[in-house]
Parts: sequence; structure tokens; C-alpha cells
Amino acid sequence: QVQLVESGGGLVQPGGSLRLSCAASGRDARLYTIAWFRHVPGKGREFLAYISYRDGRATYADSVRGRFTISRNNVENVAYLQMNSLKTEDTAAYYCAGSGRSRPSDSSQYSFWGQGTQVTVSS
Repeated sequence: QVQLVESGGGLVQPGGSLRLSCAASGRDARLYTIAWFRHVPGKGREFLAYISYRDGRATYADSVRGRFTISRNNVENVAYLQMNSLKTEDTAAYYCAGSGRSRPSDSSQYSFWGQGTQVTVSS
């Protein structure tokens, strides 16, 4: 069992930056691919990025490629999502999730989810 806890959300102005953290604990936490999703009420869940446990390669959604960067520290079992050039439409609850697959194809392949952290982009 793996527990995930997100932090780092908050209020930021358009064009600003935030770094979200996802702390993983539990058995073999480093052996899970970690992804970031976001959810806006009425719009559903949106995949943002994942970083494979096997080779550390990152995959991004088109909507955030070039603005967001996912990374992980396997020693401390923490994953990050660096978000730059934030837009008002990035306002959402952000969640990290863990999958035993090296390249998950959809959200159903994630076994563990955090509780989420709210990001609000507003002037």
C-alpha cells in the first residue's frame, strides 16, 4: 500500500509559478510511476503528466507541455510538478497518483491517489 500526499497549492497571479509536491510513503513507493492530474468541477479529470519509475522518462499532455515539468526524487520518495506561466484556466484541484505500470495509458491504471491540493490562478 502506498500513501500519497500533495502540497504546494495556493493562489497565484496569471503568469506566475508554483511547485507542487507529492510525498509517497509505504512499501516500495519508489517503484511506482507517478502522475499528476487535475479536476475542475463540471469538466472532469484531466491527465497532465507522468514520470516512469523504470527509466524516469516524462510524458506530458499537450495542454501543459512546455509550461509544466514533472520530476521525482527517488531517495526522498517525492515527486514534483513545476508549473510556470500559469493561466486562469489552470485553476483546479491537482492530484498525484501512483501506478505499477511503467507507462500507464489511462487513469484506470493508477492504484493510489492523493487527496489533492487546490491551485487558483487569479489576479
